[in-house]
Formats: sequence, C-alpha cells, structure tokens
Amino acid sequence: MKGILGRKAGMTQVFTADGVLIPVTVVEVNPNVVMQKKTKEKDGYEAIKVGYEDVKENRANKPSKGIAAKANTAPKKYLREFRDSEMQNLNVGDQIKVDLFKAGEIVDVTGTSKGKGFMGAVYRNNQTIGPKAHGSGFHRGPGSLATVGRNNGYINKNRIMAGQEGVYTTTNQNLVIIKVDTENNCLLIKGNIPGPRKGLVIVKTTVKPVKSVKANELAFVAEAEVKPEVVAQPEVVVEAAPAAEEKKEG
Repeated sequence: MKGILGRKAGMTQVFTADGVLIPVTVVEVNPNVVMQKKTKEKDGYEAIKVGYEDVKENRANKPSKGIAAKANTAPKKYLREFRDSEMQNLNVGDQIKVDLFKAGEIVDVTGTSKGKGFMGAVYRNNQTIGPKAHGSGFHRGPGSLATVGRNNGYINKNRIMAGQEGVYTTTNQNLVIIKVDTENNCLLIKGNIPGPRKGLVIVKTTVKPVKSVKANELAFVAEAEVKPEVVAQPEVVVEAAPAAEEKKEG
C-alpha cells in the first residue's frame, strides 16, 4: 500500500478524447515528508510515518520537534502512518510527491465528512414516522427508549436517537485517478470524496483486488496560434524600354 496526504480543492469536469464528460475532484497534494520508519525488530510492525504541512516551532510539542529534527525538517501539522507500505524503500527525510500515483490507478480516499449539526432521528437515522392524522399524538418523536418490562430501564447501545450528524471519518472506495498534474501538484480523481473544501484527505491504494484500469485520454483544447497570412505579391516585371531606333538616313 502507498499513500499521500492532501487537501480537497473542489470539483470540476474534464472531457475524454471521445467527448465523454467525467466529473472529477481536485486534490491539492504538496510534498509530504517521511518523518519516521517503523520496523518489526524495533516496533513490531512495518510502517511509514508521513508528515504534511509545516507548523511553527512554538506550536509543536517536544515529541513532534524530536521527530522533525531526525528528519531534518520543520514540525508537521498532520502525521499519518501507512502500514505494509510500498514506500519502505524511502529514507527518513525523503519527500513524497504527487507523481507517486499514475493515471488509471484505483484508490481509496479517506476524509472527515461535512458537519450537519443537531438533527432528529427521522433525518439522521431514517426512523419511521408516526401517523399524520390529526388525532395522532405521535409524529416524529423518538418513541419509547427504555421500558421497565423489557430492558429494566437500560438503554441499549446504538439506539436510534437525535444528535450530532456528520463529522464522521468516511472512506470512498474504488475511485479512479483521471490525471496526475505534476506542475500544479494536483490529483484529478473521478467522482466525489468526503469532506468540505480545504479538508484534509488521505489518498491510498485501494484494498480491492483490482488496482488499476486503462487511463482515459483527455481532450484539451489549446488556443491556436494565429499567424498573419503572407500574401504572395505578383512579380512585376519591368521591361527595359526599347532602344530608340536609329533615324534612317535620308
């Protein structure tokens, strides 16, 4: 498995050479830094710890400063581990750039979903509503929670109730990378990914069996360079004036 950290920039659309529209999400991926390597001998498992986005020295704690000093870089705001990684050949302090992936690879994207605020059980958990007749005294309420005869006043875990909706760690699987833009450090991923704009996302190799598909050839319309037409001017042949005829004698 290989992975990289980035931020969701937004959505747009691209066209293939056949004219097919593909909705894509743009992920801005600035260079990540290998902060630490975990080994079986020392830590009991193999993993690569990756850091993303610099943070000021006075805002970092001592462990973060120590890890950053060994990697010869600034302390990072986000640290994530990738176990059983294909990046084990990298050394501490190396940079991981957007060209880690290629167009056509299938990835899983993990992010934090958008917050929806406090919501009722009908919207939050698709709870069945009560009768809508005027005589009904139950419409959208939570209903009985802990009856004395059934649960002795104990509320079971995962009981459907009103509460905070959103802000979940969510993973969208089987997403195809449409393009890798090394100039702008961006990934174009087909479909939507969790989280708001500028939200942190983790792009990693999919856990599904199929790891890649054939990359689509995109059609980009470049501005044609207009060159002034050179009109061939007809050659003007200037004939020499005929020599004056000699006056005939007498």
